[in-house]
Amino acid sequence: MNNTESTTPGPRPLSVAMTSFVTLAEGLVLIGMAIVYLVNLVTGTPMLTLGGAIFLTALFAVLGLGLMAIGHFLFRGFRWPRSGALVAQLFIIAIGVPTLQAGLIWQGLLILVPAAAAALLLFDPKAVAYGRKAVETEKD
Repeated sequence: MNNTESTTPGPRPLSVAMTSFVTLAEGLVLIGMAIVYLVNLVTGTPMLTLGGAIFLTALFAVLGLGLMAIGHFLFRGFRWPRSGALVAQLFIIAIGVPTLQAGLIWQGLLILVPAAAAALLLFDPKAVAYGRKAVETEKD
């Protein structure tokens, strides 16, 4: 196969596009949090101790970039990001449930609903088949 041919295995299922969008949005939120912590560090008003603020800034930035990469490669039809997306959604669900239990209903729902939807959509048969076709297309 030459470089001008598309490696896309056919029409992209809606479940793949939705999961990619949710994962990209979660990555953007984490990048935004890293920026907030970075601004607070630069202005001299860290929310935590200096070490904790630096650690969380780096952690949010790395996780955000990772989720954005996962969302990008899911959208392109690769199969390998599915496991990373599932693990991320399970961690986010683990944050959303206690948030709901703490009485923060709207915040909990904003955390929980997209993550649960993305986790379920990863198991859509069309999404699984789309990833398999992408692998088969690359082998040819």
